[in-house]
Amino acid sequence: MAAFHRRQPSGLSDLASIPNDHLKLIEKLLSIGSALSIGQDLEELLAFILTKSREITYSDAGSVFLVQKPEGENPYLLFKVAQNDSLPHVQLREFAIPLTRHSLAGYVALTGRTLNIPDAQNILPGFPYQLDRNFDQDFEYQTCSVLVLPMQDNTGETIGVLQLINRKINPEVKITIENAVKVTQSYSEWEERVVRSLASQAAISIERKLLHENIENLFEGFVRASVQVIESRDPTTSGHSERVANLTVHLAEQVGNVSQGPLQLIYFTPPQIQEIRYAALLHDFGKVGVPEAILNKRKKLYPEQLMVIQQRFAVAQRTLERDCAEAKYAYLVNHASHIHQEGEDCSHCQYLKGLESQLERAIATLHRYQSLILEINEPEAISPKQFEAFSDEAWGELTALAEYRYPDVNGELQPLLTPQELEQLMLPMGNLTQMEWQAIKAHVTHSYEFLKQIPWTKSLQSVPIIAYGHHEKLNGSGYPRGLRGDEIPVQTQMMAIADIYDALTAADRPYKRPLPLEVALRILREEADKGSINGELVAVFMHQRIYEVLGHSLHAEGHDA
Repeated sequence: MAAFHRRQPSGLSDLASIPNDHLKLIEKLLSIGSALSIGQDLEELLAFILTKSREITYSDAGSVFLVQKPEGENPYLLFKVAQNDSLPHVQLREFAIPLTRHSLAGYVALTGRTLNIPDAQNILPGFPYQLDRNFDQDFEYQTCSVLVLPMQDNTGETIGVLQLINRKINPEVKITIENAVKVTQSYSEWEERVVRSLASQAAISIERKLLHENIENLFEGFVRASVQVIESRDPTTSGHSERVANLTVHLAEQVGNVSQGPLQLIYFTPPQIQEIRYAALLHDFGKVGVPEAILNKRKKLYPEQLMVIQQRFAVAQRTLERDCAEAKYAYLVNHASHIHQEGEDCSHCQYLKGLESQLERAIATLHRYQSLILEINEPEAISPKQFEAFSDEAWGELTALAEYRYPDVNGELQPLLTPQELEQLMLPMGNLTQMEWQAIKAHVTHSYEFLKQIPWTKSLQSVPIIAYGHHEKLNGSGYPRGLRGDEIPVQTQMMAIADIYDALTAADRPYKRPLPLEVALRILREEADKGSINGELVAVFMHQRIYEVLGHSLHAEGHDA
């Protein structure tokens, strides 16, 4: 019977032939590759790549450069990260260097070749590159062995350069000018291969991170362009979205520091803060669906309405003047001989002067009506209390104005004010009719319908619903859905406070004057007491002085909000 032999997998036999220290290195590389796949800030990613490359090779120092190719400009190398175990106190700022073959990093970036230099102080004159000795001279350091590698993406394009300096014999030693040559050694071919592999992995991670940042910048640009669209249609609220976003984000950050009470369990991660910010920036985007005439309405009457009314007054005055002239002409024709015989003091002359006085009184009445219209056309002309206390004389003027009729060019009697115009002028508060106000309120639903069409990433998927409820109230008195309590996301509750505060204090609203900070804070407290907004959040808003993010401050020294 033939002997049975179990076949050894080729991979295991290959592993058995690899030295133990190399196996450990492979394990470390695998763990590094896994770590590179985790989302990190670009600066953190570059520092991680440099740190691990130095650990693998026992390098005392190193740096990372990124290739920059701005459109319409010469490409250059951007020095991003540097590390030095022997000079840990040295902090180098980001700077640019020309992308030429004269520097070690420039040569590698342009050619894609690796430089493994045992003694950087003695590079032969025939090579195009030389060591830049400025760092060594400035910080009393000595660069000996250098390994410079291209970081190339999967298409072979060099996107950066990894530079390792002074491979140490003992990783714990500190390098000085005196011992540099003795304690360092050249980089081996094995290390060069390993780090080059790591550099390739790093390049892909860097490219992915840069692409992610570009996408984020693109989306940030889209958001800001959207806000500009809103504000271009409604210049009176210019800056409102940005202010609300700043207030809401600052409030969210401070809520995360609350250590007691109902808010102590709430904490927002950086992606959640970004989600809140985008929702706040875009909360009014639905105003693009509101008629521009309503958005830009400054007074109770539209400008074209007031122009038509003024034309009516002009016609009415001309009609009075014409009627007076016709009456005088008719009288003169019938009494000309008597007037001529009796002189200027005759009764006939007094009659004619009476017609003129009657005309003057009628024109004066028209002018009073015009002044009254201009006065009550202002959004703040009649507050609710003033409306109730409106004098009998003013009511009489308005009643007479509403009933006044004048003959138009066709001789038909027309009112100076239509019922719609009178309704607008008699608004007790603000400058919008009920129908116009409903059109404005619809912007919330327009915003939601627009935002939910965007394919948000997982970390931003709640943007539409957060923005949707910024006019809801905890007691159910808000709109558009009349939500109550916990039906409103806490992020939205914070935005509502910011939105109310900015509406109260904004100096750019045509229908109201900005309120002093103390008054605005008192109104927020009153709204919280009524159950409209979250009292705990209002307390944080005031005690942490969230309003100061807009540069607002209390007038009274040491006053506690």
